[in-house]
Amino acid sequence: MWEIWSSAFFLLFHLVLRVSGNAEGDALNALKTNLADPGNVLQSWDPTLVNPCTWFHVTCNSENSVTRVDLGNANLSGPLVTQLGNLPNLQYLELYSNNISGKIPDELGNLTNLVSLDLYLNKLSGQIPKTLGQLQKLRFLRLNNNTLSGTIPMNLTTVTSLQVLDLSNNELTGDIPTNGSFSLFTPISFNGNKLNPLPASPPPSLTPPSGASNGNSAIGAIAGGVAAGAALLFAGPAIVLAYWRRRKPQDHFFDVPAEEDPEVHLGQLKRFSLRELQVATDNFSHKNILGRGGFGKVYKGRLADGSLAAVKRLKEERTQGGELQFQTEVEMISMAVHRNLLRLRGFCMTPTERLLVYPYMVNGSVASCLRERPESQPPLDWPKRKRIALGSARGLAYLHDHCDPKIIHRDVKAANILLDEEFEAVVGDFGLAKLMDYKDTHVTTAVRGTIGHIAPEYLSTGKSSEKTDVFGYGVMLLELITGQRAFDLARLANDDDVMLLDWVKGLLKDKKLEMLVDADLQGIYIDDEVEQLIQVALLCTQSSPMERPKMSEVVRMLEGDGLAERWEEWQKEEIFRQEFNHNHHPNTNWIVDSSSHIPPDELSGPR
Repeated sequence: MWEIWSSAFFLLFHLVLRVSGNAEGDALNALKTNLADPGNVLQSWDPTLVNPCTWFHVTCNSENSVTRVDLGNANLSGPLVTQLGNLPNLQYLELYSNNISGKIPDELGNLTNLVSLDLYLNKLSGQIPKTLGQLQKLRFLRLNNNTLSGTIPMNLTTVTSLQVLDLSNNELTGDIPTNGSFSLFTPISFNGNKLNPLPASPPPSLTPPSGASNGNSAIGAIAGGVAAGAALLFAGPAIVLAYWRRRKPQDHFFDVPAEEDPEVHLGQLKRFSLRELQVATDNFSHKNILGRGGFGKVYKGRLADGSLAAVKRLKEERTQGGELQFQTEVEMISMAVHRNLLRLRGFCMTPTERLLVYPYMVNGSVASCLRERPESQPPLDWPKRKRIALGSARGLAYLHDHCDPKIIHRDVKAANILLDEEFEAVVGDFGLAKLMDYKDTHVTTAVRGTIGHIAPEYLSTGKSSEKTDVFGYGVMLLELITGQRAFDLARLANDDDVMLLDWVKGLLKDKKLEMLVDADLQGIYIDDEVEQLIQVALLCTQSSPMERPKMSEVVRMLEGDGLAERWEEWQKEEIFRQEFNHNHHPNTNWIVDSSSHIPPDELSGPR
C-alpha cells in the first residue's frame, strides 16, 4: 500500500512541477521533437529538467525565463511549432540558415517582448502572419530567402520600432506599403518578389479643368496667391536657417546615420554609425559589459546582420581634430590579418566617441578560462594550453615581423589572449596603445601595461620594443602553466612573492616543480612538456631585452626547433655568472642545478 501511495505522490509532484515550472521547457521540447537534428545540436535539451536554462543555445534572464534561442546555421529541418508562442519573455529568436519548412506560426504574435526575429535562409512557405504587427518592440525582422507568398500585412507598418527589415527573395505579391515605418526602408528590402512597383507621383496640373467658370478661375487665383504668400511666410525662416548653416563652419567627423547609409566601408573596414552600435549594445547597457581595462569597456552586442560582436568603447578624452590620424591607425590595424590575431570588423567615430567593433569570442579569454570559469565548464586541459602558447606566439610574431609598420602590443597578458569556438588563441587589443596616443605622436608615449607583465626596461625608461612583448608573453606562459595571476597580493598570506615570476623562480630553486602546475589539471600533463614551456618562459623574461629571443624564435622553440641548444647555452652563461657572483658575494645561497640556473639578481620582474 505504501508503495502505491509513494508512487502516486511522486507522479503528482512531478506533474505539478512540470506544469508550474516547465512551460517554456515544454515549448522548446515541442520544437525539438518536430525538428530533424542530424548534428545533435539539441542533444542537451532534456525535457525532464525543471527549466531549460542549462540547455545549450538557450539564454535565460535572472528569473530563469527564456530570453534567447540561438539556433542559426544548425542544419535543422522540419516545421516550426505553435508552442513557440508560449515564451513570454523571449527577445531573440534566431533560426536563420537552416532547412526549416512549413508556415510561420501565427502564435509568434504572442511574443510581445520580441526584439529580433531571424528566419531567413530557410524553406518557409505560406503568408507572413498578420499577428507580427502586434510585436511593437520588434527591431529586426528578416524573412528573406524563403518561399513566402501572399501580400505584405498592412499592420506591419505600425511597428515603429523596426530598424532592419528584409523580405527579399520570396514570392510575395501585391503592393508595397508606403506608409508608416516602411518608408524608411530601401527597395532592396523587397527585391526578388512579385510585388507591384511603387507608382510614380504625377506632376501637379497647371491648367484648370475644362468647363471651369471665370468666377472659379478668379477664386482659384486668389486662393493661389494666398497659398503662395503663406508658403513664403513659412519658408522664410527655413531659407534664413539654410543660409546661416552654409556660412557656419561645419564639424567634420565620421558618423553616418544608419537610416541613410548603413553599409559605408573604408577599404575592407566597415564604418558603423553610433546609433547602430547603441542599438546593438542596448545603449551600452551595464548588463552587456564583457570586460574593462586601461583602454575602456567592452560590450557584447548583436549587429543588424544578426552576428554577435564585441564593441570596445575607448575611454580616452577627445580633443578637436585627430580624426584622420585615428582613421589611419585603425586602417593600419585592420591590415594585420592572421588566424591568431583578433580581426577588426569596423569602427565608429564622432566628436566625442571612438569605438572599435570586433567579432565576439565565445570562450572568453585565457584569464577567464583559468580563473573565472563557471563550475559547469571544464578547465583548460594540457593540450589546449600548449596550443594556446603556440598560437599566441605566432600572432605576436606576425605583428613584429610581418606588419609594416611594426606593431608592438605593449600589454601581452592572459586577459588579452582570447579563445574562439575551437579554443584557438587569438591575440586581442594589439595596436591600441598606439591608437590611444594618436594625439601625441611626436613624444614618447606613456607606459601602458599591467603590473606583473611589464618588462623592467619599459617600466624604468618608458621605451618599448618588441622585446617588451616577449617579456609579457613569458609571464603569460607562466599564467598558463600555473593558473596564477601575474601579480597577486593573496600570495603574501603564504609568505610567497606577489610577482608570479619571482614565485616561480623560488619554487624552481627549491626543486618544487610539481607545485608550479595548475591544480585544475589534476596531474594530467606531460612533465617534459611543462619543463620545456617553463624554459621558454624563463628565456623570455630575462632582465636584459637583448638576451631575450625574438617571437619568431619562440615559435620555432615551441615547435621543437632550437630550445635545447638555446637553453644549454643560457645555462653555461648562468653558471659563469653564478661563479662570478659567488666569488664577489660569498653569502649568496642560490644553487645552480638541472632544473634552474637563474641568479636572483638577473631576472627580477618589475616591482
